[in-house]
Amino acid sequence: MYEFGEQKKTSALQAKFDAQKIAFAPIVFQATLALRNLGILDLLLKKRKSGVDTKTVAEDLNLPLYGVKVLLEAGLGAELVYQEDDRYHLTKTGYFILTDPLTQVNMNFVADICYDSMPRLEDSIVNKKPLGLESFGDWKTIYEGLSQLPEKAQKSWFEFDHYYSDIAFPLVLPQVFASNPKHIVDVGGNTGRWTKCCLEFNDQVHVSIVDLPGQLDKAKTQLNDAGFAGRFSTQALDLLQDDGHFPAQADVIWMSQFLDCFSETQITRILQRARTGMEKNTRLYILETFWDRQQFTASAFSLVNTSLYFTCIANGNSKMYHSNDLKRCAETAGLVLKQQTDDIGIGHTLLEYALT
Repeated sequence: MYEFGEQKKTSALQAKFDAQKIAFAPIVFQATLALRNLGILDLLLKKRKSGVDTKTVAEDLNLPLYGVKVLLEAGLGAELVYQEDDRYHLTKTGYFILTDPLTQVNMNFVADICYDSMPRLEDSIVNKKPLGLESFGDWKTIYEGLSQLPEKAQKSWFEFDHYYSDIAFPLVLPQVFASNPKHIVDVGGNTGRWTKCCLEFNDQVHVSIVDLPGQLDKAKTQLNDAGFAGRFSTQALDLLQDDGHFPAQADVIWMSQFLDCFSETQITRILQRARTGMEKNTRLYILETFWDRQQFTASAFSLVNTSLYFTCIANGNSKMYHSNDLKRCAETAGLVLKQQTDDIGIGHTLLEYALT
C-alpha cells in the first residue's frame, strides 16, 4: 500500500519548483478550469496531430487573442500543453484533465463546493467549526443543507459522492449477499443508491434506510419511481442524538462512505448503537476509502486533501481516515473484525464485523 515519503529523494532545485507550484496553485487551478471550460483543451485534442496556433484557437472559439495567449502560456507552466514552433499540443496531463471522469468529478467538486470556502480553513481549524460552510447557508453540517444547495453545487457534490461508490457497489454485492440476508439496514442511505442496488440484486430482500429527513425524501422519490415501492422503508434518525434506535432484526447493517462524516468519538458512539441492535448472525459492513490502503499516489493524495473539505465545509471534525483509526473505534465499540477486503473499485476497503 502507498506511503507518503517520496519527497526525501527530491533535489533542492526540484523542491523549490514544487514549492512554487503550491504558491500559485489557486491560479493554476482557475487557469485549468478556463482552458477546459472555454473549449481550448478540447480543440487541441481535436487538432492533436497538427497542433494549433493561438490565432486559430482565438478564431475557432471566438475568444480574445490576448486571453488565449495567457491561458496557453499558463498551460505550459502547468504542463497541460507543450509548444512546437508556434503551435500548441495537448500533453497527457491535459488529456486527463479533459477526458478522465475521476479528474472531472474531483475538479468540479473543488470548483463548485470547496474553492470559495477554503479561505476559511485556518479559521475552521482554530475554531473547530466548518466556517467555510457559511458560503452556502446557516447549517451545522453540509448534510443538513444538501437539498438546498445551489443546483450546480448540488450536482457536483452528488457526482463526487456517487462516482466512487457506483464503481464499488456491484463488486461487493456478492459478498454481502453470500449469507442470503432478508433485511438490510442502510445507514446513511443518502439518495438510496445502495438500496437500489440491493433491491435489483435480490428480489427477496427488504431494505430499511436510515438518514436525515431531507435525504430520505429524495431516496423515497427515486426508489418509488424505480418501481420498488413496498420493498423498502425509511427511518429518520439523527445518529448524533441519544434517542432513537436502528431498525430491528437486521441481517446486515451497511455503512458506505458514511463514518468518514464523523469524528472518532462519534464513530465509536454510532458503532456502539449499531452493536446494541445486532444479533448473533448479524453482519456489519463498512465500505470506506482509507488513505493508507491505496495503491497509487494520486489516490492517497486525493483522500488526504478531501479531509480538508470535511474540516472547512462538511462538519469541522471528520476526515478520510487511516484504516487503523477506524478499526480502533470499532474495537472500542465491542465489534470483532471478521474480514478485510482491499482494492475494491477506486481504492475502497470493505470491513466485515460481527459480535464475536
